[in-house]
Amino acid sequence: MVLRINSPAFGAWITLPGVLNARAVAQASPHLSWVMIDCEHGLTSLQPGAAESIQAITGLGPNAPSPLVRIPATGFSNSTSWQIKYALDAGARGVLVPMVSTVEKAREIVADSHFPPGGRRGFGSPFTHGVWSISAADYLRSANENVVVMIQIETKEGVKNVDAIAAVDGIDCLFIGPYDLSLCLGYPPPSPDPHPDVETVIQYILKAAHKEGKKCAIYCTSGKQSLKRAEEGFDMSLAANLTAAVGGESGAAAFRY
Repeated sequence: MVLRINSPAFGAWITLPGVLNARAVAQASPHLSWVMIDCEHGLTSLQPGAAESIQAITGLGPNAPSPLVRIPATGFSNSTSWQIKYALDAGARGVLVPMVSTVEKAREIVADSHFPPGGRRGFGSPFTHGVWSISAADYLRSANENVVVMIQIETKEGVKNVDAIAAVDGIDCLFIGPYDLSLCLGYPPPSPDPHPDVETVIQYILKAAHKEGKKCAIYCTSGKQSLKRAEEGFDMSLAANLTAAVGGESGAAAFRY
């Protein structure tokens, strides 16, 4: 599992649909630990779309980076439950839910991501265990411990409640979205770095996560920025974005960590 390593885990962001795009990103560097299939702001649909991208990545073999899915529904929505189910049934190793602001929503996300007795996720997909290359019985037995549950802290209410949210059992990682966080706090988006006041909040979220023994991740716009965040103590950071890479930006700096 991507969060079991103690060193910074660098990842890539997939914003365009298609098996070839997913596979090309996953093979971009042997240093990638994870890839995020972005179904919120990216152009990949949750279904069909995410499942094909996940299988393209896992088909690369046991050393492939872990495929994660950011679902379209935010923490303000009533649609997160079925979208988490779709992403996990497609074989994702973890889910990321945007704009989570309350303890109640965090607990709901944990429940939707785990089979009973630890949660309320339904079991029945005939495909998921095959994507993980294990039996259905082994998947049912191991999924609760191996699925990564990530939530984004990027609203004013989320910041206010971050200590309590970080303490929710079953939340593995707090993911900071610096763009929406900046806007929600009344500041312009990062260019490329956040406003100093927003940076203070970012560092507070990092400390809140680590205080509860949770991982903390952050969205970055370059390899250089990703390396800087790793040096600050972030457990996961984005080293490359598919659309940015097409435009000529590289995440190579991060891999010198």
